Amino acid sequence: MKQAIMIGAGNIGRGFIGALLEKSGYHVTFADVAENLISAINERKSYTVHIQDRECAEWTVTNISGISSANQELVDAIAGDCELITTAVGLRILPIVAKPIAAGIQARKTVGSTQLLNIVACENAVRGTSQLRDAVFTHLSEEEIAYAKEYVGFADCAVDRIVPKASFENPLDVAVEQYTEWDVEKGGWKGELPGIEGCSFVDDLSAYIERKLFTLNSGHAICAYLGALRGHRTIVESIADPAIGNLVYKAMCESGEGLIRKFGFDPEAHHAYIDRIFARFQNPFLEDETLRVAREPIRKLAPTDRLIKPLVTAFGFGLGVDHLIFGAAAALRFQCPEDEQSVELMKKIESEGVEKALEEYTGLKPEDALFVRILDVYRALAL
Repeated sequence: MKQAIMIGAGNIGRGFIGALLEKSGYHVTFADVAENLISAINERKSYTVHIQDRECAEWTVTNISGISSANQELVDAIAGDCELITTAVGLRILPIVAKPIAAGIQARKTVGSTQLLNIVACENAVRGTSQLRDAVFTHLSEEEIAYAKEYVGFADCAVDRIVPKASFENPLDVAVEQYTEWDVEKGGWKGELPGIEGCSFVDDLSAYIERKLFTLNSGHAICAYLGALRGHRTIVESIADPAIGNLVYKAMCESGEGLIRKFGFDPEAHHAYIDRIFARFQNPFLEDETLRVAREPIRKLAPTDRLIKPLVTAFGFGLGVDHLIFGAAAALRFQCPEDEQSVELMKKIESEGVEKALEEYTGLKPEDALFVRILDVYRALAL
């Protein structure tokens, strides 16, 4: 039987990637530092994925087991007949899991294994697998790196599925939305491409990464920052506010026009994609809190992230950005004492002025036309 290791047994690991792998004929070994979670997997041996959307459904995942990712168990599992490793641990944890992955690769080389192994980091990050690969290679010798380059594939991917909060009698059960997207770049894969339900293998991942960034991530963030300003607790409440929902949709269309110009997307197909994403924000089961989506505003104001890059791209093609402008302006007004980046941003604005903060965090210059326009909207939001 095909063997896969899912590092990270949280809701995304169980409800998205691990569930799709099990559905596609893999035995899925979940690896996690949470001992109670691993114990529950080995004791219960199954869980149910509940689709909570306009149409509800469920299915049971059974072909599973659990191991600790904090000791030799994970290394031994990788050293065995595993053919696929996926992660859902968060970008910050990837350098930590790189060490046991490297040890597993070393063990495979020691026994002379020529079985191909593919690794896919399913994180909400750009080129997460490449970052994991680089971290793994820091633990390997030149000879071991040469072995890894021959027998281990590191395939970047883009993933998209929202997991709403829910509680069930079985603590392993998980709720997910209907929508799912998992695009894996062919170039990093070793060997024959497998058939994995819900997974698409693509030639160039860049277009899919930016499509998500410019549409889901951008629209989500703009909705959150505007919702926070108007006192809304959730994304559902925010998008239902006519003053916000209409603006967010138009902003997504503006960024979409930039994508159409940049990648040659079919306009009709891309606007249908925008409609699907916008509809997800209205899912009543997704109790997505505005403060959670809005957190880390400094990261989200970076030149390559969801607020500035879509704005600069569309503007660079001479397109209208009257609604996209609100994203950066509202982010500069985000105040959350529990969020370190929000605190830092507010201190910067108070001590050095909003102009300095805008320049430092976005990379835009005072002489840029967008710089002035963002400041105009920023000041208008205080009225």
